[in-house]
Amino acid sequence: MADWQILSERINHVTPSATLAVDSKAKAMKAAGLDVIGFGAGEPNFPTPANVVEAAAEACRDPKNYKYTPTPGLPELRQAIADKVKRDSGYEVAASQVVVTNGGKQAVYSTFQILLNDDDEVIIPAPYWTSYPEAVKLAGGKPVEVFAGADRRFEPSIEAIEAARTERTKAIIVTSPNNPTGAVWSEQTIKAIGEWALAHHIWVISDEIYEHLNYDDARTTYIGAAVPELRDQLIVLNGVAKTYAMPGWRVGWLVAPELVAKAAAKLQGHMTSNVANVSQRAALAAVSGPLDEVHRMREAFDVRRRAIVAALNDIEGVNCPTPTGAFYAFADITALLGKPLGPNGTVSRTSSEFAAALLEEAHVAAVPGEAFGAPGYLRFSYALADDQLAEGMRRMKAYVEA
Repeated sequence: MADWQILSERINHVTPSATLAVDSKAKAMKAAGLDVIGFGAGEPNFPTPANVVEAAAEACRDPKNYKYTPTPGLPELRQAIADKVKRDSGYEVAASQVVVTNGGKQAVYSTFQILLNDDDEVIIPAPYWTSYPEAVKLAGGKPVEVFAGADRRFEPSIEAIEAARTERTKAIIVTSPNNPTGAVWSEQTIKAIGEWALAHHIWVISDEIYEHLNYDDARTTYIGAAVPELRDQLIVLNGVAKTYAMPGWRVGWLVAPELVAKAAAKLQGHMTSNVANVSQRAALAAVSGPLDEVHRMREAFDVRRRAIVAALNDIEGVNCPTPTGAFYAFADITALLGKPLGPNGTVSRTSSEFAAALLEEAHVAAVPGEAFGAPGYLRFSYALADDQLAEGMRRMKAYVEA
């Protein structure tokens, strides 16, 4: 290949999304006629609430929605998101601080493009969502992992975070409720991180997309409310995908100081212009409407949460702490590695190899921990039908204990 045809170093250093890869392979196997149970993608299996769908249908019939919207989003949606922050998080922001993005993932990408210079460091508590370090790398930054395992219930310590800080540290990511672990960090930890960031002039990126999915006595602590002084160096990421069962509508947002919000709109003006008008009308109905449907979904998720944790812990060699947020179970399978398993006696040395064998031989799709900075674990999304969940767990138990 000629020199001019070679891809950029930037893209060559980026790892493909493991969650999307697992989901794509599972769907390809299903398309080929195989009966695959998919625990891979974080995609609610509920329909989008009827009032939201109706708002979109009405928008489709109105010619005003066939046009571009302002780059940072419909003014009424930005105001509704600001009102939602007041309602849910407990503090006030202006609509001018809100930028509507093409899904939460664009909000993540844009944030690092705006904040980072080459070789700036971002502290990423692990286990982490698979796209965080890649978005940092795409902005020329350096991801710095701080791991907290099941022994700490996946909650980082401020001592470990401080040990990772250098003169190049520009930002830290906070994700609670957490993907992939389902952990909800304590108010003490959230507040300590905010005060630490304030003391060291470090940006905080708070991903709050699972904010309404809490179980037992767990509650989401909003860092902008816990440490009010931090708001001048805080960027909140969110979207409609998880809360309102709207992953395909592709509407997310960031809430930031106005200087950052203006920069995000400038970047988006050259990237995607704006989010689809009809999708924004649907999101407006979602964020300004009641949370009744959300609460019903949470009740169903809670039943599945209990079922999958019990089923995983019933498999010899698997240890799964009980998650208190999101819709993921994060299971430690290190005791299964290096052993012959399944009808073919397959020996997996890593959780990545185990996940591949489980998919090929048992037709059960889960995401390996390597994708989240946590080798030896598997992530199971329980955002699937109850009967599918039970069958998937039956297959995994049979595979392990064959």
